[in-house]
Amino acid sequence: MNVFDRNINIDALFKFSQMYVRLLSIQRVTLIHFNSCRHLSCLFCWDLLCRSHSTQVHLKNVYSSLAVCMFVAAAGSYVHVVTRLLQVGVGLGPTLDFVIAVNPSIIMTAFLGTSVIFVCFTLSALYAKRRSYLFLGGTLMSGLSILFLMSLMNIFFGSLMLFKVHMYLGLFIMCGFVLFDTQLIIEKAENGDKDYVWHCVDLFLDFITIFRKLMIILALNDKDKKKEKK
Repeated sequence: MNVFDRNINIDALFKFSQMYVRLLSIQRVTLIHFNSCRHLSCLFCWDLLCRSHSTQVHLKNVYSSLAVCMFVAAAGSYVHVVTRLLQVGVGLGPTLDFVIAVNPSIIMTAFLGTSVIFVCFTLSALYAKRRSYLFLGGTLMSGLSILFLMSLMNIFFGSLMLFKVHMYLGLFIMCGFVLFDTQLIIEKAENGDKDYVWHCVDLFLDFITIFRKLMIILALNDKDKKKEKK
């Protein structure tokens, strides 16, 4: 049989050509997406590499000092709870007494939650583009002013709802301060300010404030649940 006498299936050839064009388009889209992702990852890595070696050493000193401060604060809190001989600063003493009266397990839950929040926002600030969160400074300071005014108002009104709004808004603002303070520390270190003690104090106050507000929020929620069960 002559090969030229065979019938050619035009429909099949047309469908095959359409499938081939679609495969090529999918391959091109996948390649473009891969190249864009690789470009973004290179930008992040380049931003980290652009930081000087002295800044990286400074950050190690800051977070090492922060770990020591956490250990000392935890030891002081334990001594306060057990012996009542040591008054814990930053308003933690009365807060710990209140939380223990409601549910002592809240302390560990709040500490783990605070650690997760602090680590996540710190990593976001470290891996973000340089100075990308410094614009938050004015907004965060305005938020602190609003919190101060709410505290003054609540002295006269004594509203529990206003107090809860103050706690949730304060927690949100302090999460923003973790982003802002982390990138501000990096920027100061790049400009020659290597005072890691004061930089550690800034982050320590952020952590303690988040921890305190989270403890109060969890304690109030647990107290409300107990009232509903009754």
